[in-house]
Amino acid sequence: MSVSELYPSPSSVVSALRAAGCVFAEDEADLLISAARDHRELAAMVERRVVGLPLEHVLGWAEFCGVRVAVDPRVFVPRRRSEFLVARAIALAPPRPVVVDLCCGSGALGAAVLRAAPGELHAADIEPAAVRCARRNVEPVGGRVHEGDLYDPLPAALAGRVDVLIANAPYVPTGEIGLLPPEARDFEPLVALDGGADGLDIQRRVTAGAGRWLAPGGVLLVETSERQAPRTAAAFADHGLCPQIAVQEESDATVVIGTRLR
Repeated sequence: MSVSELYPSPSSVVSALRAAGCVFAEDEADLLISAARDHRELAAMVERRVVGLPLEHVLGWAEFCGVRVAVDPRVFVPRRRSEFLVARAIALAPPRPVVVDLCCGSGALGAAVLRAAPGELHAADIEPAAVRCARRNVEPVGGRVHEGDLYDPLPAALAGRVDVLIANAPYVPTGEIGLLPPEARDFEPLVALDGGADGLDIQRRVTAGAGRWLAPGGVLLVETSERQAPRTAAAFADHGLCPQIAVQEESDATVVIGTRLR
């Protein structure tokens, strides 16, 4: 059978995706057909999706905050619920803010903040693949990406100057990783998902170090779950940040915001 005979029509692509369990098979088929340059590439893309590769990894991009963000294989795919964190960060940003995006993954969140609130952006991630991907998204909008563990790679000159610190740190409890959809569990890096026994290990480290980097009046914004938010807020308070929990029910998004008052 020739490549062109594998998927001779859009409906054949839809059928293959639906058989593989893709809930939005029609929409995904339209995207794959539009992205493929020829029948051979379409067949390869469909096959990658059928075996479970996230659609965004197959396409090479994800839509986030109204733009297409580059997403490479083995890089965390930005979730639409994280747009709520971005919106809150933009609303709290002063003119010409200094922004830091920790656990940046593809860099989608920091780049979105910078596009809406031009200033100075530094993003960081411990995963080399994420850093390479983030540079493709962050550098074109004028930001810088650093490789290393949380605050370690940031320029020392940022200490006490950060107006907006965002961290979409992993917050899935270790024991619940197996409950994640296969697209995340099997194809995204574990370091971007596993938050430790209660899901808050990385958040606690981010919170503990935030005071050194935030400017007076600066804010830390962390995405978490509604169930975990009270404990995250308590950790903020323990480290001198005034906490607030913000929830957007329609996107199932919860963000804890902490303000450095002095």
